[in-house]
Amino acid sequence: MTTDERMVAFGKRVREVRKAKGISQEKLAEMAGIDRSYMGNIERGEKNITLKKIYEICDALEIDIKLLI
Repeated sequence: MTTDERMVAFGKRVREVRKAKGISQEKLAEMAGIDRSYMGNIERGEKNITLKKIYEICDALEIDIKLLI
């Protein structure tokens, strides 16, 4: 699996969890302190984000990081 495929898989998982919790992309971005357009980039696997941002997303979704990896 290449790095790009991993980023896409991660973003897809973020989107799945977000939708399962009934949270809009805009709301999740707000909760995680991330710009909405940047959140869209993350969910499409277009951004290689920092571990800090991953934890912020996990905190906003109230999940363990293991559920996104």
